[in-house]
Amino acid sequence: MRVIIVGCGRAGSLLAAQLAAEGHDVRIVDRVARTRRLLPAGFPGQFHVGNGYSRTVLEAAGIEHADAFVAVTSGDNSNMVSARTAKETYRVPIVLARVYDPRRADLYRELGIPTIASVRWTVHEIHQMLLHRHLTPELSFGNGETLLVRSQLPGYLTGRRLTEFDMDGEIRVVEVTRAGRSLVPAHSTPAEPGDLVTFAVAATSLGRLRGFLDKELGT
Repeated sequence: MRVIIVGCGRAGSLLAAQLAAEGHDVRIVDRVARTRRLLPAGFPGQFHVGNGYSRTVLEAAGIEHADAFVAVTSGDNSNMVSARTAKETYRVPIVLARVYDPRRADLYRELGIPTIASVRWTVHEIHQMLLHRHLTPELSFGNGETLLVRSQLPGYLTGRRLTEFDMDGEIRVVEVTRAGRSLVPAHSTPAEPGDLVTFAVAATSLGRLRGFLDKELGT
């Protein structure tokens, strides 16, 4: 996966190092050249000096073939402009942005750009959102240990009781939207085609939930 990260501060450099160690193609953009020193020795990715909303800089970083874009500079305005450029101009499939002022989160949401706010779990949460792209959290609690995630159920689960999907201490079904109407499922409520289900899930179990939802019948 090619990931462009704008901002090589603490969060950006840690995320870049983690993704590069996993074999991803990582390109970092920062307007201050000396932030390169925050990257580990032998970092295999690219480093580009410039503004994260400059089309010239972004194209030099390969944004036209990027799979994901992450804006984690120290400024909300810079993050918003660069994230919108990635999403609206270059149609990058996954665009995430860090937000410091919680009042701006709704604006990002209206633009369809998931945001990350808490300093303590920024890197972990961005990493999870990149790898589990169709399970973007709707809401988080505490420092991100518990998430609310919505996903349409795959067809092979039709007819199963929704409570069968619960895993003690890890995953719990808390709501289902069916034909435009929301309901809290009873113990016997079966899954129906097109159900959009809300799960409360431990952040550490997001991968397990994804595997469960992606599982093909008979595998």
